[in-house]
Amino acid sequence: MTSTTTGLPDRYRPIDQLAPDEPTATGVIRSWRARDRVLNRDVALRVHTPGGPAAREWIARALTAGGLATPALSMVYDAAEGTPDDSPAAYVVNEWIEGQSLADRLASGPLPEREARTVVRRLAEGVAEAHRVGLAVGGLTPEHVVLRPGGLVGLLAVPAAEGTVPGDIAALGALLELCLTGRRGDEPGSEPPHIVQPDLAALVRRARSTEPGTALSSVAAMAALLGDRPRTGHTAPQLAVRGDESESGWLRKLRDRRDAEDAAAAAAGRPLRRDDDAVPLSRDSYPPVPRVTAERDEEDDLDWGSAFAGEDDDEVVEDDTRAASWRRRLVVVGLPLLALVMVVAAGWWLGTNVISAASSVDDVQGSTPSASAGAGGEDEGGDEGTAAGTPLQISTAEVFDPFGDGEPENDQDVPQSYDGDPATSWPTLTYRGSAEFGNLKPGVGVVYDLGSEQSLSGVTVTGSEGATVEVRTGDSADGDLDSYAVGAQGDLTGGADELSFESPVTTRYVLVWVTGLVPTDGGFQADLAEVSPLAAG
Repeated sequence: MTSTTTGLPDRYRPIDQLAPDEPTATGVIRSWRARDRVLNRDVALRVHTPGGPAAREWIARALTAGGLATPALSMVYDAAEGTPDDSPAAYVVNEWIEGQSLADRLASGPLPEREARTVVRRLAEGVAEAHRVGLAVGGLTPEHVVLRPGGLVGLLAVPAAEGTVPGDIAALGALLELCLTGRRGDEPGSEPPHIVQPDLAALVRRARSTEPGTALSSVAAMAALLGDRPRTGHTAPQLAVRGDESESGWLRKLRDRRDAEDAAAAAAGRPLRRDDDAVPLSRDSYPPVPRVTAERDEEDDLDWGSAFAGEDDDEVVEDDTRAASWRRRLVVVGLPLLALVMVVAAGWWLGTNVISAASSVDDVQGSTPSASAGAGGEDEGGDEGTAAGTPLQISTAEVFDPFGDGEPENDQDVPQSYDGDPATSWPTLTYRGSAEFGNLKPGVGVVYDLGSEQSLSGVTVTGSEGATVEVRTGDSADGDLDSYAVGAQGDLTGGADELSFESPVTTRYVLVWVTGLVPTDGGFQADLAEVSPLAAG
């Protein structure tokens, strides 16, 4: 039996219509907030009239979107094509995303630069994941973008009725411009809004450009560029080179200078310079001469913020000259000091390793016990005598949840994951929807502090059968996830699983990072019952 209002199964009860009707080439789409009566939850419901072959491509795109796992795109729960005989409409059921729409947020004014970068970058990362599986998202409008709790961003109505990859790139550029200025650049009868940040202005232009060589190649490139936030002043951060997105600093600077000259010429009524016109260069605008390797890398990776800082060219050249002079003095003074430090370090290493090793050989040949040996001949000096594979003592531990929304993750149970009793454990929260933490975050874990640096061969983990984990090591307990290097990973069997490193690692902090949960009552969860770092010997 179906609803006479929408032609839907009785399972879904429409509550409020979310947006005006959307005409498409194949029919009309209506968007609703609805109630799933079976699972007792709100969902986003879109209905395509008519059903049947007219909606078939839209349904196929929805089924592709259902395989994605990213917080930026709402999950697809259900989709059906329908036929004129049993249902005059096709429908797609999406996850309902709680939060404030971007359109409502912009009603109070533009976003600060940092917030605008974050919103568009996180949205672009989700769209890039869809492009990776060949799905153009579409529907990238401020009405469909939701600012979720915990700083996350989500997109309703995935996928839209129509979409293309270039269209997604251009739409993200328009969203970035709208976030920064509060106005659209394509509004009829209005001047293009001015973006103060030069690097973001250039990014918007490239997102909208269709010319080869200037247009952005992918949404992933946009997300990467938004993540490389420029520093203030004249310092140049070390940005990674990304294929066709990389340009030398002087070329970017020259292009934007030409844009400024064209704008001034248009305002004065002078003819604009054509692309094939000669560009006069002064001595100050020559490409930079390569210096030593460190300086050449800094010049090649010059960010847009320092290249377009807005000062007069004479001041920029003067500042660059002073910086180059200071770097030359640093090289002249620093290299001898560095050489001296290396000689001292080499001498110390020889003294503490080679000489002590020779002394140990002499002790063995003479059969004379060392002064530190006990009555049983065992070393009482500490970790140096620890046999390989011996479990090491954990000092303290705490939950590591950099992608969470602030809700505690059973923090009080963390000591039970290293108390020596496999019958007690630290459990994650229960997540609904999928084993990937309900598509809300990439994982959660526990950081274990060994009290001091230890040489490890691996970690023994006892936990939920079928859960997936990574063993990471780092130098600090308060770093981000990328500061912990992955040493081993695997699926837990429910027993004591030894996750060994390829080579011994010296570290103080060990992160057991849970990346996949297992089914449990009411959702998905994982336990860590016992974690034991193993000495490398």
